[in-house]
Amino acid sequence: MAIVKPFCAIRAPRDKVALVSSRSYEAYTPAELGAQLNFNPFSFLHIISPSYNLDREISNQHRFELIYDKYNDFKRSSYFSKDEKPAFYLYKKISKGYDFCGIIAATSAEDYATNVIKKHEDTIKKREVLFSRYLKAVGFNAEPVLLTYPDNEKLDAIFTRYQQQRAEYEFTTENLCSHYLWLIDNEEDIATIQQEFATMKSVYIADGHHRSSSSYLLSQNLKAENKDHNGTEDYNFFMSYLIPESDLRIHEFNRLVKDLNGLSKEVFLNKLNKLYRVKLRGKELYRPSKKHHFSMYLDGEFYSLYLRKEEFEINNPLSDLDPYLLSKTILQPILGIKDLRNDKRLDYAHNEQGEINLKNAVDSGNYKVAFGLFPVSIEQMKAVADAGLTMPPKSTYILPKLRSGLTIYEF
Repeated sequence: MAIVKPFCAIRAPRDKVALVSSRSYEAYTPAELGAQLNFNPFSFLHIISPSYNLDREISNQHRFELIYDKYNDFKRSSYFSKDEKPAFYLYKKISKGYDFCGIIAATSAEDYATNVIKKHEDTIKKREVLFSRYLKAVGFNAEPVLLTYPDNEKLDAIFTRYQQQRAEYEFTTENLCSHYLWLIDNEEDIATIQQEFATMKSVYIADGHHRSSSSYLLSQNLKAENKDHNGTEDYNFFMSYLIPESDLRIHEFNRLVKDLNGLSKEVFLNKLNKLYRVKLRGKELYRPSKKHHFSMYLDGEFYSLYLRKEEFEINNPLSDLDPYLLSKTILQPILGIKDLRNDKRLDYAHNEQGEINLKNAVDSGNYKVAFGLFPVSIEQMKAVADAGLTMPPKSTYILPKLRSGLTIYEF
């Protein structure tokens, strides 16, 4: 039973939201970040990067305090105000031919602990603790966790009806994405939405594993500090954007390797041939067409690699994943890459950069070989989560990417 709760968002007025909300901080190049901070006084980036113009290093705790102060400056300046009535926020994003539509809601930290909200990635404890400290210091969520749920006709009908009305927000951003937001504050619609989510055994984290785990850690810490804790406090929830599975877009992260681990090209290809049917494809761009099938670019030419099924046992949802398969059959045993997170010989390039970028990266001399992967499916992702397993790092590049400061959840 998945719990979703309406909330009173802190958000920008209609005429400023396009200037206030921002892409995720990491999505900006240094030049883009500087332009936003120097020329847009309304940008949410001013809140999350308060030390931008400081000429000295500051501690994490000091940075958190500056964020909290700047956030309150925005509220005092009426760049943000709080809705008076709890609502779900129907948000639609149109980007590069894809439509994404779902609700922004408060979701239960306890659901994360009890595996109603299911994960498919490992989290790093140090990052969990640091982000939990950040959340406690600032007291808000500004970027939702991305969750996905099974398609639901009743929810679709409600969302379609609201989309016939004038949107509270309607704006286009410089990266050619269109954004729309509607408030669902009708009590009957809220009840129906909650009832439909209550019928769902599980929802799945698509993006935001550290935000989810840190929110749960924070809820436990604040629970321990509150002798009057009753479970309804706002810190027991965190902000999420929930979209149907059919709207989620999963792309691949391809792999770039800087050397052949001391092997000659001939020896490397011979080792590959024991595990894969290796076929030379020539100089034309080539990409894999199904799972357990890789493309490879080496010495100016593309190859296709088809797994010899008798050479590798696929016996659980994890071993069915191409990122896992590539790691266990090529990266680790042949190329000597054991640590997928930290090995400096391995880099990742997501699908939007395409095969031409893999080719260019190798042709530049910075890398010796590149591997193209077929995207993980939603069914594979769910199977891994349902089995309580976790994917290798950089297994999925998931859309939509969400904005910060569009709606803010305080606790």
